[in-house]
This record gives sequence, C-alpha cells and structure tokens, in this order.
Amino acid sequence: MKKTILIALATMACAAHAHVTLEYEVAAAGASYKATFRVGHGCGASPTKQIAVTIPDGVKGAHPMPKPGWTLELRKDADRVARVVWTAKTREDMLPSTQYDEFVLVARMPDQAGSLYWPVSQVCEEGRADWKDVPQAGQSLAELKSPAAYLEVIPADGTASGHHH
Repeated sequence: MKKTILIALATMACAAHAHVTLEYEVAAAGASYKATFRVGHGCGASPTKQIAVTIPDGVKGAHPMPKPGWTLELRKDADRVARVVWTAKTREDMLPSTQYDEFVLVARMPDQAGSLYWPVSQVCEEGRADWKDVPQAGQSLAELKSPAAYLEVIPADGTASGHHH
C-alpha cells in the first residue's frame, strides 16, 4: 500500500509539472516581476526548438533575458512588447526532451490585482504544444489539458485577493 501511494504521488508530481509553468506564481501589483518560465520536456522525444510567450494585457515593459545559442525576437503591439520568442540557432542548441531549462523576462505588473495567464507556445523539432488554456468559472488549472502559465497579482500592500487555486 505504501509503495502504491508513493507511485501515485510521483505520478501526480510529474503531471503537475508536465506543462510550462512560472517559477514564482505571485507578484505585487505595479511592481517589477521576474517571470521565469520552466520547460521540463519536449514534445515526446522531440527536442524544443522555440518558446514563444504571449505577454498578458496590462503587463508593460517586457525585457527578455538572452540565452546562449538562441535568437531573441520581440513582437510589439502598439507601444508594448506583446510576445517574446526564443528560437534555437542550431539543432545542437535545442533543448533535449530529457533536459530542463528556463526562459526569463522581466516586466512591470498591472496596477490592479487579479489572475494573469501567460500563453506559451512550445515548438519542437517534431510537433508542438500550445499551453494556452484558461480555467472557466469554477474550474481549476489542474483540470485543463494545456494550461497557460499562471500568475496571481496581489495588491501592492501584499494582501491576498482571496482568489485561490
């Protein structure tokens, strides 16, 4: 029985981290935030060759961190960065499916507290995963097949909004 429980817990832990997530899921309203997107696998056995992050409305001043071996592209919408795209320069620079990596940017959070969802496209040498699903009222992130990276923006005074997952 004990072995069965340990296997079930390990399976749940792997499933919980099977998508692209943010390292820190809480940020203060109006503050600068370091968004670290954790990528824990490719598409099956295929390596990841591109990560594209859509910046949520209200988030301003996105500045991505360059990665050795990867190009960086900023796509703007009006007067702000709306999407950041990291692309591996060569096959050797791609992220193997058996390895983990992080893609980082800093940005200023909206002045209002609330939930933010960061859609992430993960393009692999063969296949892709679009982490873009947002929960409906009464639904949790765990129920989604391809959840977007989640961030809770709390009031600048540090009190929680009462919205929990």
